[in-house]
Amino acid sequence: MNLFKRFRYTLEADLHALFDKKEEKNPVAMLNQYIREAEKMTEQTGKLLERQRRLKEELEQKLKETGNMLEKRTNQLELAKASGEEDLILFATQEVESYKRRQLTLLESLDQANKEYIQLEQKFEMMKHKIEDMKVRQLQLMGKENVVRANVKMNRVFDSNDMDFQNLSSYIDQLSNKIEKNYEYSQLETRLALLEQKQANTSSKETVEP
Repeated sequence: MNLFKRFRYTLEADLHALFDKKEEKNPVAMLNQYIREAEKMTEQTGKLLERQRRLKEELEQKLKETGNMLEKRTNQLELAKASGEEDLILFATQEVESYKRRQLTLLESLDQANKEYIQLEQKFEMMKHKIEDMKVRQLQLMGKENVVRANVKMNRVFDSNDMDFQNLSSYIDQLSNKIEKNYEYSQLETRLALLEQKQANTSSKETVEP
């Protein structure tokens, strides 16, 4: 048994170490697994709680029936004593004692069942709160994970394409300068053409006049 226990503890330690590594590598995935397992356990606890409630109700029903029969046999015992019939007195007395013992047993069982039900109910509510807290933590970790991943990708893009960005910026500046020069050149050509047209019109007027 000692060897088996040492083997079991060693195996559990190895598994915990493995889970710790996985959690360190991907905490969100591990937390998701914990939440799924906790939800499954909570569901099972809820079923046990419902079963305990039904058992408690059955005990209450048995206690009620036993109380009714005890009252009935007690009244019958009084009638038997009044009649003086010994066999009926003996039977009714035994019945009363049996129902009294059963009533006492049921009262103790019901008291214990009520305590256990309250404990289960409290633990069940605590488990549900724990799951909700874990889900809040899950959202927090997911947010942090998204930010980390986004920063890593953006840094990777900036680091790998920094030169490309610089080249693209230079190209855009050159293209912009070229467009501006072409625009200025076009404007100058247009103004020269207007001067030529104006000069031509003036010459035509001078030729027509005597």
